Amino acid sequence: MERVTDIPWYAALRSYFPILTWMPRYNLTWLKMDLIAGLTVGLTTVPQALAYAEVAGLPVQYGLYSAFMGGFIYCVFGTSKDITLGPTAIMSLLCSAYIGGDPVFAVVLTLLCGVIQMGMALLRLGFLLDFISYPVIKGFTCAAAVTIGFGQVKNILGLKGIPQQFFLQVYYTFHKIPEARVGDVILGLCCLFFLLMLTLMKTSLGSSPDESPLFIRSARGLVWSLATVRNALVVIAATAVAYSAEVTGHHVFSLTGKTAQGLPPFKAPPLSETVANGTLITFSDIVKDLGGGLAVIPLMGVLESIAIAKAFASKNNYRIDANQELFAIGLTNIMGSFVSAYPVTGSFGRTAVNSQTGVCSPAGGIVTGVIVLLSLAFLMPLFFYIPKASLAAVIICAVCPMMDFRVPLQLWRVKRLDLLPFLVTFVVSFWEVQYGIVGGVVVSGFMLLYIVARPKVKVCDDGVLLLEPDSGLNFPVTEHLSRLVFKHALHASPPRCLVLDCSHVSSLDFTVVHELTELLKQIQLRGVSMIFAGLKPSVLKVLLTADLPGFRHTDRVDEALLLLTSISHYQQQL
Repeated sequence: MERVTDIPWYAALRSYFPILTWMPRYNLTWLKMDLIAGLTVGLTTVPQALAYAEVAGLPVQYGLYSAFMGGFIYCVFGTSKDITLGPTAIMSLLCSAYIGGDPVFAVVLTLLCGVIQMGMALLRLGFLLDFISYPVIKGFTCAAAVTIGFGQVKNILGLKGIPQQFFLQVYYTFHKIPEARVGDVILGLCCLFFLLMLTLMKTSLGSSPDESPLFIRSARGLVWSLATVRNALVVIAATAVAYSAEVTGHHVFSLTGKTAQGLPPFKAPPLSETVANGTLITFSDIVKDLGGGLAVIPLMGVLESIAIAKAFASKNNYRIDANQELFAIGLTNIMGSFVSAYPVTGSFGRTAVNSQTGVCSPAGGIVTGVIVLLSLAFLMPLFFYIPKASLAAVIICAVCPMMDFRVPLQLWRVKRLDLLPFLVTFVVSFWEVQYGIVGGVVVSGFMLLYIVARPKVKVCDDGVLLLEPDSGLNFPVTEHLSRLVFKHALHASPPRCLVLDCSHVSSLDFTVVHELTELLKQIQLRGVSMIFAGLKPSVLKVLLTADLPGFRHTDRVDEALLLLTSISHYQQQL
């Protein structure tokens, strides 16, 4: 009897619902590991979500609103066991440039991002991400890390009235240093110190051999676990200090302040807004104001998430489906807009924690989502006392690993020209992040087009001219090819016969065929010959269909050279 898993319709169903792939194999061991991983990631997610909402310019509860839906949706539709979806530093920075601190704009952006990402998935447009090169990605992430990290210095110092624009932010931060609050500075530096120490402890424990006695291994495991949830520990400790100061009447810290209590209502996302002066902002007005964000944020969200998923899939020996990942992220954002979330993507740091803790399936995300919901339901009053300096320390330590300045040296060693899109993206991103990305993509595109328009052509002249292009012939290359033919063959004295080695040419377009027709006419007028060699069947079919004047071809280059050499000798004797 045929098993259900072997039926074609069931295989198709599994491609749309990946949970059907791993759920039949689920067991108690997996459940135990998923519970541990989900709890650990949850304790990491809560303080980070609060901090990233600050980066996005939104009230802190919106970070938690954005942090739980991904665990439930991705469990059903995702193809990576490791990745966790939620607010991230880069996505928060991008959103802050478009939403202007307005929660309604944030929710509408989330909805439209989800629709665009799902549309890309249904149309199988994941290949568009291939046009964003590695130098552009690294230039953007390095600049984003600097921008985000420095943007939190004002909270470490307890400064007010600092603008969002990076260069103005730098100026006013240094200008207002005399106004720094001593309590915030001391607390912020202490939080940074403890986070750094715990991070170094975890790194050293992770690289040490596991051959010690049992009690030492147990102690190391405990320290590793504490270091893993270091963000939660530091925020809890800082909140306890701030609460103690407040109840004793000492207002020495800048606090998060009042937050909305309880779970967010599940309702349709608002498509318009009435501002304080009574002006109605319609949906079309919101879309116009979001502008380029409707292209940048969906693409960067998908790019970040799929890059992380691929990295951990390679590390843990499984494969992901890029278009299914697109669908899962898009659906997460659509459903997130019903609970007042702002756009989310995959988090590298939390995904690393998830993987290192031994998660066995995407079900770990459900546990993380439950932790966030419990925090929203019962802990929101306590969030009033979270010092902004502690959240700033969490953000700074989270983005520091993104500042990988070894990349320029690697680019210099491998291909120096790739430094150009990296530097354009890096520098322009300090002005506007989205312009940096666009600028880097445009520079990379021009570099790619130049390679297409100017392929390397090997030129050999031993009485008969041999031209050997090293790649395909497309319309940008026509003028370049014609100049080479005229320079080395037709304008030579005497004119040369010509062999065009097409062994590396796999396609032709109409513009190239038209140019070859004109070249063959000029060659005939000058009384010389041209032979095509090494044509692939698909290219030969195109040229035969075009009915080129005087078209001749051979399978081998040496045969063509021998034939044209004989013709040249005969013409010289005449």
